[in-house]
Amino acid sequence: MTRVPLSVLDLATVREGHGSADALRGTIEIAKAADELGYARFWVAEHHNMPAVASTTPPVLIGAVAAQTGRIKVGSGGVMLPNHMPFVVAEQFALLEALYPGRIDLGIGRAPGTDQATAAALRGVSPYLTVEQFPEHLRTVLGLLGDERSAGMAGRLRATPAPETYPEVWILGSSTYGAQLAAALGLPFCYAYHFAIASDVDSAARLYRSGFQPSERFPEPHLMVSASVLAAETTEEARYLAGPSRIMALSLRTGRLGPMISPSAAAERELSDLDLQVLDSLPGTQYAGTAEEVVAALDALVTRTGADELMLAGAVYDPATRRDSLARIAKAWGM
Repeated sequence: MTRVPLSVLDLATVREGHGSADALRGTIEIAKAADELGYARFWVAEHHNMPAVASTTPPVLIGAVAAQTGRIKVGSGGVMLPNHMPFVVAEQFALLEALYPGRIDLGIGRAPGTDQATAAALRGVSPYLTVEQFPEHLRTVLGLLGDERSAGMAGRLRATPAPETYPEVWILGSSTYGAQLAAALGLPFCYAYHFAIASDVDSAARLYRSGFQPSERFPEPHLMVSASVLAAETTEEARYLAGPSRIMALSLRTGRLGPMISPSAAAERELSDLDLQVLDSLPGTQYAGTAEEVVAALDALVTRTGADELMLAGAVYDPATRRDSLARIAKAWGM
């Protein structure tokens, strides 16, 4: 059976009792495993001022991951464009592409990836960095990275003196807005199904495909859908190992942020009735079970959405758990 490619999303999760350096080393080890197992891409996210996430600066982490891997494409899932000047983003990814030609993805998102106070610290008082200007800034980045349709948006600026290749630009989103924008610009689109609780993935997939305008680089639409997964020897073990991700999801919704706790601590955590109600609406890890159970759920997701590729997310306490999960899924997927 021929299945769609699988890719990996990582947050460089900071676990209780460990530091940021340990989290970053863990991400690199997970990336090396994904490379060896045959996964198509390895993306890192942009988050700020969060105790459980060390992935604050995707271009820096992408460079470190790319240096330690050989085949897999490496990119951002994503860079939150309202936090950055378009020229800076284009320069960073043009440089990465020059170092690792053909292996760099620039996934771009519209959300801030943080709270309002932290967003203000990132952007300063510039009226130029606003969500409302996202389409304009996106076109500027595209023009700086070789898209002739948007070349005029860049003016006389050049992201790099003599480019030979350009990074692959993706639009990321958890709503129909991103799907329609990606379709209009003829770009690949990744729907963040792994954290979209009230998900509109079906509408987004339909609008993206029906509205897609072919571009020189992408004559056909390419839809990737993310899902949070964890595979283990038994269903019970997988659910136990997924416990910390449920507590992390609860912490995000209730403002009680902290490092990721261990599976045993998650199992022993006493929760209020209100916490339990919130948890019922939060998947944490959407598909936790044996490799066969996870693969069956992923097959159903592909059938449902028509996805051309899947991105596997999943926050776990121990990087070794993530590596084992990816290995089990790769084997069951037939990679």
